[in-house]
Amino acid sequence: MVLIAAAVTTRVGKTIVSRQFVEMTKARIEGLLAAFPKLMSTGKQHTFVETDSVRYVYQPLEKLYMLLITTKASNILEDLETLRLFSRVIPEYCHTMEESEVIDNAFSLIFAFDEIVALGYRESVNLAQIRTFVEMDSHEEKVYQAVRQTQEREAKIKMREKAKELQRARVEAAKKGTPRSNYTSSSSSGGFGNNTIISNNVNDSSDKNNYLTIQKVSTTGPTATSGGTRGGMKLGSKTRDVDSFVAQLKSEGENITSTNLLNKSSTQPSLNQQQNNKTLISTGGSRSGTIHSDNMQDVHLRQEERMIIKLTRDGGIIGIELLGLLTLRIQNERYARVRIKIDNNNTDTKGIQLQTHPNVDKELFKLKSQIGLKNQQKPFPLNTDVGVLKYRLTNTTQNTDSDNYQSLLPLVINCWPTESQDTNSCDVNIEYELEHLQLELSDVTIVIPLPNGVTPIINECDGEYIHDGRKNQLIWNIPIIDSSNKSGALEFNCQHSQPNDFYPIQIQFTSPTTLYTDIKVSEVLLVDDETPVKHSVDTVFFTDKYEIV
Repeated sequence: MVLIAAAVTTRVGKTIVSRQFVEMTKARIEGLLAAFPKLMSTGKQHTFVETDSVRYVYQPLEKLYMLLITTKASNILEDLETLRLFSRVIPEYCHTMEESEVIDNAFSLIFAFDEIVALGYRESVNLAQIRTFVEMDSHEEKVYQAVRQTQEREAKIKMREKAKELQRARVEAAKKGTPRSNYTSSSSSGGFGNNTIISNNVNDSSDKNNYLTIQKVSTTGPTATSGGTRGGMKLGSKTRDVDSFVAQLKSEGENITSTNLLNKSSTQPSLNQQQNNKTLISTGGSRSGTIHSDNMQDVHLRQEERMIIKLTRDGGIIGIELLGLLTLRIQNERYARVRIKIDNNNTDTKGIQLQTHPNVDKELFKLKSQIGLKNQQKPFPLNTDVGVLKYRLTNTTQNTDSDNYQSLLPLVINCWPTESQDTNSCDVNIEYELEHLQLELSDVTIVIPLPNGVTPIINECDGEYIHDGRKNQLIWNIPIIDSSNKSGALEFNCQHSQPNDFYPIQIQFTSPTTLYTDIKVSEVLLVDDETPVKHSVDTVFFTDKYEIV
């Protein structure tokens, strides 16, 4: 057969996606596609239509048509077989047979079409092969990205620790009564006049009086700014500006604690104050576990597990995937030639796919569950995070159906919005339950969207909540979920709402002390004499994306 083009169209003939497989002008292809709805005859069950030059083979897909344009000389049986394969590809990438869904996944569909047909002729492939060819996962790329993300997170953690250390040093200096320069006069070369005074610390009432007096003096003296203007400082204007800004944020629904700057030890709030005044959810923060630099050994391992979950609102499963990565960092050349023993006794029962680095001895890992280089005389790189083992768990590898998928979920979220026709409102009940009791989840955040301009009425809440009026969100935060606090509920009422207004629901959590899987580093041995080496292990388990749509 010679396949000219494949297209997905609507019932009225509008072309959504089209892929051309032979040399032909754009005007010709558009003319053939435009002629298709005119050739359709009502009341007949034919799946093909012929013209003088081409043959249209099509299959209805709810509101859409899967259409193939072939030559008249092609084999109709091969055409129908190819059409069935095209029709099975579309649900693979589109969850619903809607025009918008096809447009969102247009490029994935085109890539899949290219795997089925090449230069107008059908390739001998099945659906599983098409899925594999389109994904084209790169192990090296994933390892590089994971290592880079780990390095970025560690850099952020060190930055925060350094900032806290500097803040503690300031506090200790204040407690010991170390002389501080309360008022610093800047030189004229810095852009300020010699009479310009900047106050850094105002502690008591006498300091406040001095502060006010000095500012009055500075406003009466001549200024030496580069522009030559005489703009004096206005007393109290900064406080009024801050108060008005805080009032504006409060009116927009932000939870802000107003502070009197004159009564603080610094004109800027400390890092601890900034963190205390933040809202309960922070999407930009690091979710990685931390280990103190004093406890980090010369052989340090980091085990990171991130989970991606997507569920339907009626309890169906769209996808569950766990991605794990074990990285090794050697900081002493003496321990550069080591082997890592892994305890993975239960991995077969969970269906976890394990994959070692290409330079790792795979036979050694299969026989003894040890990670070592193929060339035993070659050392691991120094002061570099090296990915040595990655593993993956999906609902596909687990062969999970919709009835028992909850066994894979670490945390199950159920949302029950009930619509009231009389009051034009919704009663929403959301509950959580910890499925894996060995886990200890921290900073669990559940974000529920709300209708625009509607304030929820909270009837019951286990934990804490925040209503973000600017983003139209209700943010439910549970500090810790473990075996002693494995379930909880949130109940609220929303006026002028419908059940669809409360989706999609976003869930985030992290577990810096427990992992989802049973894969653990049991010991580290030297290659030469198998002497145990003292090592440290840093673990973290978190959600990359958990969504109920």
